[in-house]
Formats: sequence, C-alpha cells, structure tokens
Amino acid sequence: MRFPVHLKGRFAAFLLSAAAATGAWAAVPSDQPPAPIFVLNSLDASVSVIDPVRWSETQRIGTGKEPHHLYLTPDERSVIVANSASDSLTFFNPRTAEVQRVVTGIIDPYHLRFSPDMKWFVTAGNRLNHVDIYSWDGKDVKLVKRIASGKTPSHIWIDSKSTTAYVTMQDSDELIAVDLATQTVRWRVHTGPMPADIFGVHQDKTLLVGLTGGEGVQVFDVAGAEPKAVGIIPTGKGAHAFRSMGDGKTVLVSNRVANTISRIDIASLKVVDTFKVPGGPDCMDVSADGKTIYVTSRWAKKLSVVDVASREVVRQVNVGRSPHGVWTLDHARR
Repeated sequence: MRFPVHLKGRFAAFLLSAAAATGAWAAVPSDQPPAPIFVLNSLDASVSVIDPVRWSETQRIGTGKEPHHLYLTPDERSVIVANSASDSLTFFNPRTAEVQRVVTGIIDPYHLRFSPDMKWFVTAGNRLNHVDIYSWDGKDVKLVKRIASGKTPSHIWIDSKSTTAYVTMQDSDELIAVDLATQTVRWRVHTGPMPADIFGVHQDKTLLVGLTGGEGVQVFDVAGAEPKAVGIIPTGKGAHAFRSMGDGKTVLVSNRVANTISRIDIASLKVVDTFKVPGGPDCMDVSADGKTIYVTSRWAKKLSVVDVASREVVRQVNVGRSPHGVWTLDHARR
C-alpha cells in the first residue's frame, strides 16, 4: 500500500507537541478515588458502573432504550449517554455516576460528538437516516439543521478546527463530509463494506475508517477539495472502533469478528501490535497511564481488561446484554 508523501512526513509537529505529554489527560487528585468506568448495556437499557479498584459492578442504572454511545461535555461536568430508541440523552456525573438530568426530544441519537470549539453538538440517526446539528450554549442543545444523509449513519468525527463533521453510512457504504458553518454536505465518497468508526490523523489530512464488513481500516486523504481512498491497513475481520493510546503516536482499532485489537502506528499507518480479546471486542477506553485497555466484549456480556505490557486479558467483569460504549473520566489523552 502506497501513501502520499504528506501522510508520512507532516505529522512531526503533532508528535513534538505530544512528546512532553505523559499520556494522562488529567491527574487524579490524591484524595479522590478513581472515577468509575461506565459500560452501556444496549439491550438492557442500562449503564453498568464499574469500580476499577475492586473490579466489580457497583450499580446498574436505567437509561432510555438502546444506549450505544456516550460523550463528555466540554466542561467535563457531565457524561452524556445517548438513548437512540428513546430519543433522549441522560446526563451523568462522571465521578459519582449520579443521574443529573434527562433531555428528551433528541431524535434517534445513535452516535454523538461535540466540536472542539464547543459550538456544535452532532448526532447520527442510525435508524432514521439523518445527521442532526445542534448548537451548544454550555448547558443546552438546540437543533439547527437536520440533514438527510445516507443509509444508516454510524459514527462521527469532527476536525480539530471545528469546520467539518465526517460521518460514515453503514449500509450504503459511504463517507460524507458536512460543513458545520452552512450545515450542508460538502462531499460524499464510496467506502468499503459497512464503515463504522472514524479517526482523524496527520493534522486532519487523513481519515481512518473501520470497515466492519471487511478486514481492515480504510485510509482516506482528505487534504484536498475532494477525498481520495489511498489504501487499506489489514487489521482483522470486523474492524470497528478506534481509541487513541494517549501517546500521540498510536491508535487502537477493535476487530469484532477477529476477536483482536490492533495497535496502529500513526506515522507509518502500519499495525505494530495485536491484542487477543474474546467475545467481540467493540468500544474501548484507555487508562490515564496508558497501561490498561478497557474494552466491551459485545457478545459475551463482559467488560474485558487488557494489560498492555503483557498483551493479555487480565480480568473480565460481568455486565448487561450487548455492552457497547465504555468510558471513564480517568482516561489517556484522546
């Protein structure tokens, strides 16, 4: 697989800025216990709250129907669980797991993401084939535009300048770019089978797209006016979700069918490590020190905990049916 020169050589500035980072997004105060790990049980309409010291489920809290993904508010005071089949958002305290409020009238929020400038809140309507763009005033969301997308919008990535939202279409095999200022579709390109999660690298010039219906990650050059598919990184069957390792150099992708997680070097766009995880590994988070991967085993009703150094699953915690999203406040740098 050949890549344009800029995909290999223009990541240096980012790597230099990340070199001073330890991988931790924020240090945990010594007088506070570790934040809980949240696991969304999509078929049980609930959230499992996991104690990362005792490694046990301490609470199981009801949400709306089909909670699939979750995201932190820009002020870090709430983690939002999107309940796609109940058309609602549940706001939790990320450190205590207390339910803060429920916002209704958010139609089919399957996936969700804030823009880095905190101006926009975007959701993908997986069942109803639309992308919703909301304004965000620091507390509430207000619908600005509903965009007819393609078949089964799946995951969203927003560039670092908060200008473009990229969204995959799981069942029409497409990737679209939405201009946030005008709320219009800028371009549309065909992808491999069943595109899912998206991860931007190389200073927004490159997008990685997990092909759940394929055997790897498709690479798109989006530096120009029109996108270009430039290759596929072989990772394993059912490539699905991404998570940064927090080192500024590598990113993880889960391969649900292959029962593995691949670690991709961002500079070379090659797999440099593989972790075996049973039960259909799906969404992931990484501990603040970068030593542990938390991954939902979708078909096994487990949260699997992977030790990075040994590459082994060191423990599993029982959760609900079809665990999907996983998240903790004490995470590695995104």
